[in-house]
Amino acid sequence: MAIVLRLDRVMADRKISLNELSEKVGVANVNLSKLKNGHVSAIRFSTLNAICEALDCQPGDILEYQKDSK
Repeated sequence: MAIVLRLDRVMADRKISLNELSEKVGVANVNLSKLKNGHVSAIRFSTLNAICEALDCQPGDILEYQKDSK
């Protein structure tokens, strides 16, 4: 089981750059980059809230649950 981050897809749909999102959310560019590329194991609800507000989306647009294939 895994939670997959789809931030890159939502950013592309909204045509927003990492730098622009970083400014709107108030999170360092490097941390958003790690989040965008799936190199994190956790996300604060306050960060998720700020991202959803900046991108006008729902958490489910950014986070996706995938079952392990057996």
